[in-house]
Amino acid sequence: MSAPDDRIAKGPGGLNLPRPTNGTPRLSALIVARNEQERLPDCLASVAFADEVVVVLDRSTDASAEIAKAAGARVIEGAWELEGARRNTGIDACTGDWILEVDADERVNPALAEAVRATIATSTHAWHQVPVDNYVGDRLIKYGWAGSFGTTSVPRLFRRGAKRWRAQRVHPGLDWTGKEGPKITTGALVHLVDRDISDMLRRLDKYSSAKAADLLAGGDIGTLRANVRRFFSRGFKSYVSRKGYREGGWGVLLALCTGAFPLLSYLKARLEPERHRPAP
Repeated sequence: MSAPDDRIAKGPGGLNLPRPTNGTPRLSALIVARNEQERLPDCLASVAFADEVVVVLDRSTDASAEIAKAAGARVIEGAWELEGARRNTGIDACTGDWILEVDADERVNPALAEAVRATIATSTHAWHQVPVDNYVGDRLIKYGWAGSFGTTSVPRLFRRGAKRWRAQRVHPGLDWTGKEGPKITTGALVHLVDRDISDMLRRLDKYSSAKAADLLAGGDIGTLRANVRRFFSRGFKSYVSRKGYREGGWGVLLALCTGAFPLLSYLKARLEPERHRPAP
């Protein structure tokens, strides 16, 4: 199995894609990041086929801004408490007819880059799902991703004006204008989701803390009984419905994290509200 970096376009010359001409839709690539100087260069190289690259940096203190500017990207710096707000800032800054959202720990492989260009040249729809290959370290894990802990398909390619993120801290909801088109099935968004098991558990802790803040801000944290049910139902979905069992022990780990996310979020909000309640 190839390591993820072998599947990444390393620069504009590596793709050999035709540049848009008059009448061809323009594509903006949007990257939202915070202190990602290590991962940002490869991410930027993988979206070099776009006509415009916009990078939104949230409270970054490392060299991310300099790296993005050196790659020719337009950089917007600021501080946003809500993930939805910072992503909407980036969407508003894009000038292309279409926008492709990519996180700093993701890379657009060459096959997906070509599929994106082909899609926007002919699509009459407002948005399209994009396939995702999830890696933990150098291991591609194809099965078991479910719920808020991971997915194998994301709605990242859309017309400007079609997508808005809601005001939430973690995995905010989406509002759409227009109809969904067919899912892109060629290539993949390579997601370097976790470096190892410890990194996965740190992500669970970080996400559940942010979700606890959202629950407290909304004024309804739910009930213990409902979240215990979600622990089992989401774990079952991950391990059985999403075929996590095909990944062996990794599937067990994903099922545990997928089920634990809503339960842990509730428990943090219920037992430690003073630690997770958003500031006024």
